[in-house]
Amino acid sequence: MTTMTDKPPQGARVSVELTKAYRLLNHGPTVLVSAAHEGRRNVMAAAWNMPLDFNPPKVAVVLDKQAYTRALIEASGEFVLSVPPVALIAQVMAAGDQSGRELADKFGECGLTASPASLVSAPLVEGCVAWLECRVLPEPTMADRYDLFLAEVVAAWADPAVFSEGRWHIQQAEQRCLHHVAGGAFFATGEAIKA
Repeated sequence: MTTMTDKPPQGARVSVELTKAYRLLNHGPTVLVSAAHEGRRNVMAAAWNMPLDFNPPKVAVVLDKQAYTRALIEASGEFVLSVPPVALIAQVMAAGDQSGRELADKFGECGLTASPASLVSAPLVEGCVAWLECRVLPEPTMADRYDLFLAEVVAAWADPAVFSEGRWHIQQAEQRCLHHVAGGAFFATGEAIKA
């Protein structure tokens, strides 16, 4: 079943049909994971994430036990995956390098802006090119043993300048998605090739 809200979040976003939400992650981008609980919010970078299913759409993301974002996700049962473009590389590095546990506002410290999501309490990250609002599927053994969180995507959004009709169509270099390969090194999504 495709469930989308009538009210999109702020900014240049269009809703993505949930059965096509996997396409927002299928190319393996680094994501910003955000969470909120009881007045606290946080954001972190995560390279290990992927789509799992079409209908209902599901995703997987690896979150270290020491990550403050993980604690907020475990408490709230919700998170957002935001797909940052090359234009946000400095902010992605900052989000990956510092812990929000001791910061009053990690979003501000990293130069990121949060905006309300449509169906979950976790915020969306402004300036990104895609967003997936997610609710955690109860798999505590998997999370404890492997740091792996599974979730159902309940709403999906994309910047229509780079994704529409279920397809990416990135034209400008700064809009390309980031792919972390280790030690602060990234690749950017390359040119589209049609078979």
